[in-house]
Amino acid sequence: MCQNTTEIPDESRRDFLGALTASVAGAGAIAACVPFVKSMSPSSDVLDKATVEIDISKIGMGQEKTVAWQGKPVFILHRTPAMISEMESSKGGKDPEPDSKRIQQPEWLVVVGICTHLGCVPNKTASGWFCPCHGSVYDNSGRIIAGPAPKNLILPPYHFVSEEKIVIGKA
Repeated sequence: MCQNTTEIPDESRRDFLGALTASVAGAGAIAACVPFVKSMSPSSDVLDKATVEIDISKIGMGQEKTVAWQGKPVFILHRTPAMISEMESSKGGKDPEPDSKRIQQPEWLVVVGICTHLGCVPNKTASGWFCPCHGSVYDNSGRIIAGPAPKNLILPPYHFVSEEKIVIGKA
């Protein structure tokens, strides 16, 4: 006589194989995602431009130096005592802001050199900056005095490393 033997499968073995398969599939999915996540990190050339160190010792009193930071011009103005006293006594025009809130040291002004109206680059004048595109006028504190620009020139994040050097960008 033939015996019909039906073996009952070992459930613990089935559970183990299911867990193993799920673990391998999960590890594979994570391994496949790593390159995509890594590609979202900034590249080394972008990180190099994130901060810029500038030697300000060669900028004479009353002179301006333009440097590039993140593809934007940044104006660094070594202000004279006359400029400082004039800026401290005025509040600006359309977007009033005290000079003391726009500077870290009275003799140095650091602003992004892009007009807040349509993104032109203003030209330096004795009393500040003039944007030739639409006539916006900024004072020696980067505050809008006249013209269509709605806001003052933007202040980039910066800090003094020493008496002769500043770093623009977050550190």
